Amino acid sequence: MTAGFSMSDATSEMQGGNALNVVPLRPRVNDDWFATLFTDCSAVVSRYIYRRTSADAVEDLTAETFATAWRKRDEIPEGFELQWLYRTAGFLVANHNRKHKPVLLEEFPEIAQDSDPSAIVIEDDSLRKAFYRLSEKDRKVLVLAAWEGQSSEQIAEIIGGTANSAAVALSRARARFSTTFAQESDEHPASRTSSN
Repeated sequence: MTAGFSMSDATSEMQGGNALNVVPLRPRVNDDWFATLFTDCSAVVSRYIYRRTSADAVEDLTAETFATAWRKRDEIPEGFELQWLYRTAGFLVANHNRKHKPVLLEEFPEIAQDSDPSAIVIEDDSLRKAFYRLSEKDRKVLVLAAWEGQSSEQIAEIIGGTANSAAVALSRARARFSTTFAQESDEHPASRTSSN
C-alpha cells in the first residue's frame, strides 16, 4: 500500500461486485454502551445458556460472556451485539460442558444428555424422541430459529458461516425433523400425548 491510500480509495477502485462487504467495528465505547448492552441482553443470554448446560453454571457463564464482551468491546460489530454474545456464550458453554463430560453409561439414555434441557418440556413423546434423534447441529439450528427467534443471518453469525449456509442448514434440519417425526409417530403411535 502506498502512503495516503484509504479504505474508501480501495472501495472506489473495486468494480463489478468485487467490493468488500465490511461490517464496521464499533468505535471505542463507554460504560453507558456496556450498561445498555447488559440491561438489554443479559436475561436473553442467561436463558440461552440455561438451555445448554447445568443450572448451577448459568450465572458464572453469563458473567464470563459479558466480561469477554467488555474486554473485546472494540471488536464487536455494530448491530450484531446479540449474535456476538450468543456465539461467545456458545463457545463458553461448549468448553464448560467438555470439562464436565458425563461418565459413559452401559445403556444409552432415552434423552440425549448433551442436549438442550428446555426440550424436556416437550409433552408429545413422539415429538421429543424425533427431536433427540436429530444430530446436535440440527437441534442447535432448530432451537436458534424456533425458540430464540433468530433469522438465517443471525444464525450464521452465531454458528459461523454465511446466511445462505445457515438457511440451507435450517431447511435441511426442518426436513430431517419432519421425516424423523413421521417415522417416530408411525413406530410408536400410542406414545403420542393427547392435547385435549
